[in-house]
Order: sequence, then structure tokens, then C-alpha cells
Amino acid sequence: MPSRLNPYITFDGDARQAMEFYKNVFGGTLTLNTYGEFGQARGGGDNADKIMHAMLETDSGFTLMAGDVPPGMDFSPGTNIAVSVSGEDDAELRGYWGELSGSGTVSVPLEKQMWGDVFGMCTDGFGITWMVDISERQA
Repeated sequence: MPSRLNPYITFDGDARQAMEFYKNVFGGTLTLNTYGEFGQARGGGDNADKIMHAMLETDSGFTLMAGDVPPGMDFSPGTNIAVSVSGEDDAELRGYWGELSGSGTVSVPLEKQMWGDVFGMCTDGFGITWMVDISERQA
């Protein structure tokens, strides 16, 4: 799989509704994963049903990713969109990470995560938030 670059939007509890709306607009295949599926239902309440990660892939080649703000973190309207770079090419993606995070601020170190991928998040020197996700090569 080649690397891809796409927007990633954070919502305040309504990611499911928003992504279902975008699916109706653009068509395609929508995948939803909840915090509860990954044992991250901290704080009680309805956190287990909130969306940890959603991905809409359309026949036109669009990819839109989203999720609800993680439990325990604040939602900040106006800063709720990031750019995601993902794929299987470890060297390529680590190179992007090094350049993007080098003059910026790392908020999530690039390391193995509970879903199995290597993931990191940073804000570059221009104030743009980036998420880098390296998945294992598929056989």
C-alpha cells in the first residue's frame, strides 16, 4: 500500500453522526472503531461508544478520517483538524516524522500503539498538527 495523506477531523462526541453524513454525501465504505473496542472506556458514561477512529474511503479516491476527542482531553474548536500521513513504508514515514517534528512540538511520541501500528502526533513549526501512522506491511 502506498503512503497516503488526508485530513483527520476531531469531533466532540458526534463523530459517528458526522461520518455517516459524509458517507451519505460522498458514498464509499465507512469503517468505525469505538474506544470500547480497544478497552479505552475511561471515565465511565458513554465513552465506550464514542469513535476512536473512523475512515471513509470513496470510489472517487477520497479518504477522510475522524474520531471523537479522546476521553480526558479537551475539545478545541478551530484546531480540530489535522493532516494524517499513513502507510507501510517505515523508512519513508519515519523520514517525514523526523522533518515534521524536528522544528515542532511532539504531543504523542512515534511508538507502537495498542492497535498495533507505530503512531505519533506533532505540531510543526508552522502550527499544523500532523499524525503519522506506520502499519505493518501486508504479505
